[in-house]
Amino acid sequence: MSSKVTRDMLFETTQNVLTYSNETKKRKFVETVELQIVLKNFDPSRDKRFSGTVRLRHIPKPKFTVCVLGDERHCDEARANNIPAMTIDDLKKLNKDKKLVRKLSHQYDAFLASDVVIRQIPRILGKL
Repeated sequence: MSSKVTRDMLFETTQNVLTYSNETKKRKFVETVELQIVLKNFDPSRDKRFSGTVRLRHIPKPKFTVCVLGDERHCDEARANNIPAMTIDDLKKLNKDKKLVRKLSHQYDAFLASDVVIRQIPRILGKL
C-alpha cells in the first residue's frame, strides 16, 4: 500500500489537516501536526544522502535558554557568545542543596556539559 507522494499531495494534505483543525472546536493548547516518513531500501548507516539541516519557519520555543556546565575553556567560549556558563567550582557552591539545584534546573530549558564535567555532575549536585 505504499506509493510515491508528490510534493503537491503532501502540501494539500497538510493544508486539509490544518483547515480541519481550525474549523473544529478551539483547544486551549497549541496542537502539533506530526509527519512520519519511512524510506524503503535505505540504510542510514551506509547511505548518507540525506544529511543536512532544515530551518523551521516558526520557532518551536522562542525563548529557549541554555546553560553551559564546563571547564574554564568552554565557559570562556560560552561567555564570549553571551551564553550563561557555570564551572565545577560554581556547582560545588550549591552544596547539594536540593532547593538551589531545583531552582537552577528550572531556570534553564537545557544544559550543555563538557565531557570532563558530565561525569562529575551527579556526584557534585546529588539527586533531585
